[in-house]
Amino acid sequence: MDNISVCKVRLFQQKEEVRDISAKVRAEYGSIRKSIHPGMKIAVAVGSRGICSIDRIVKTLVDCLREDGAEPFIVPAMGSHGGATAEGQAEILRGYGITEESMGVPVRSSMKVVKLAELEEPVGLPVYMDRYAYDADGVIVTGRVKCHTDFHGSHESGIVKMLAIGLGKHAQALAVHAYGARGLRDYIPLVSRRVIESGKIMGALAILEDGYDHTADLKMAGPEEIFQVDSEFLKRSRKLIAGLPFQEIDVLIVDEMGKEISGTGMDTNIIGRIRIPGEPEGSPLCRSIAVLGLSEASHGNALGVGLADVTTKRLADAVDWKVTNENVITSGFLQRGFLPVVAGNDREAVRIAVRSCGKPDMENLKLARIRNTLNLEEVYLSGALFREVLADARGEKLTDFTSLSFDREGRIDPF
Repeated sequence: MDNISVCKVRLFQQKEEVRDISAKVRAEYGSIRKSIHPGMKIAVAVGSRGICSIDRIVKTLVDCLREDGAEPFIVPAMGSHGGATAEGQAEILRGYGITEESMGVPVRSSMKVVKLAELEEPVGLPVYMDRYAYDADGVIVTGRVKCHTDFHGSHESGIVKMLAIGLGKHAQALAVHAYGARGLRDYIPLVSRRVIESGKIMGALAILEDGYDHTADLKMAGPEEIFQVDSEFLKRSRKLIAGLPFQEIDVLIVDEMGKEISGTGMDTNIIGRIRIPGEPEGSPLCRSIAVLGLSEASHGNALGVGLADVTTKRLADAVDWKVTNENVITSGFLQRGFLPVVAGNDREAVRIAVRSCGKPDMENLKLARIRNTLNLEEVYLSGALFREVLADARGEKLTDFTSLSFDREGRIDPF
């Protein structure tokens, strides 16, 4: 492994950034302002993804509501995340800087729901809403729109999904996930329409991010516009999303996975692995994946570790299996919770990944190292992959080639 040379490369991603986020939120808020009246109790639903500037977006929104005399409060809208507990979900928001102190409004976290209806097709599928949100005079959902890590359809990970799985909490997650990927693709829109028909939804603030994880656009959708805005933002997201510009990677080293990085710890759209029976795998083809660490913001939730082939003892030691299993079992996609081969340290994990990729020719080994699947601006590439980037002018070289380096404990050197 000492003869594996890599260089740091800046990959060119799509860029489209909102310069003044607070001003943009205020401008979009204007579209629903006429429906806000003094004394109204408004639930602002916030999810569990690591969204760029989510604390500033939410703070500006609640400030707008307060300025118009409303009494906003925040509810976590995140299905089974946080161990499917009220305390765990409030802790996730706290990790994003969203607290009662920082927002200036209450954070009301509960797993209690109200049953709104049952669908005719599939027969008996219940529709739920967070109890605090239901008891409010109105609800505004905030959420990022992007490609989903489990399925592809007209509506994937976005404000339509937030209305169902987010506001419906663990109960809705269990009910929809019971149908597998089909439930997510086909039934989330049906559940969301019933939620909108409840009359509780005043609007949804859709967030779009570019290839550099910056806020690219914000759009407040009224109840009748939610599906249209969600669909439009999804189409734009597919063009903006960051990616690794390769068809094949022999070894992919991921320094860190985490729930704030992706709902699956590592974004399946980046690593090309789905690992859901019956669902096709994606691109690129990664022959061997080593994931080295688990982010603090995951609070021990390692859903998605099963997407890798090799991991480390330090990652395994950081896993809260009660929290992880709750999320994995609720999703129904158990393979994503399988523990890969556990190496003693980073050096050993990389060595195992290289040995098992089926490419003994080190000179032509296609190896990439990334911080995580959200931050892809700077990566380390072996010569074989760098030549591909250079040939298509998709990046620029930042450092000379040097061997992969580890400290005395076998931990890989920082980026």
